[in-house]
Amino acid sequence: MSSQGLSPDGLTILNWTIRMGPLDALLHILNFVAPALGVGLFASLLAKLLWRKELRAASLKTLVVWTAAVGMLVLAAGLVAFGRDGRMATYGLLVLSTTLVLWWKGFVRPQR
Repeated sequence: MSSQGLSPDGLTILNWTIRMGPLDALLHILNFVAPALGVGLFASLLAKLLWRKELRAASLKTLVVWTAAVGMLVLAAGLVAFGRDGRMATYGLLVLSTTLVLWWKGFVRPQR
């Protein structure tokens, strides 16, 4: 018998069987993207508060959407690169990418 594969009981990896229903899968996905959403929202709010005059042209919604989307891509890339979620290097890249997106959308290419 193979140590990996999909059986009727669930996904088996190294003799561990993972049983996950639709709600469990949804909660796992939401918990995976939560850091990107939280950091994106918090950083965008803080940037709009600190640089109110300079970021007048950029809407809060635009900043949050862009920072969260790029953050989710960084988290997915970290999962692929490191083979697991939650590595400190991934979170460091999340913070760096969020600041770069805010700088780009707010100062380099502001909306007109």
